[in-house]
Amino acid sequence: MALLVYALCALAALACSALLLNAWRRNRSRMLWWSGVCFFLLTLANIALIVDFFVLPDVPLWPLRHGLSLAAISALLYGLIFEEK
Repeated sequence: MALLVYALCALAALACSALLLNAWRRNRSRMLWWSGVCFFLLTLANIALIVDFFVLPDVPLWPLRHGLSLAAISALLYGLIFEEK
């Protein structure tokens, strides 16, 4: 059951990323770009979570997961602070 929830979270983040990046292609708004990058990195973090818990449970992948999450939030924060005028 947990695998299903984690997979659905990854798919939802991927769908958000795809929609945001598609909107960015049409509008060229920098905030859409950084939001799409954030959700793409969150998708990778969710995939790393699935790999960590279910595929390679003996290999500690928490630094990778936390690093991807930090990069995602940093990208969004950068966009919020420096890109919108």
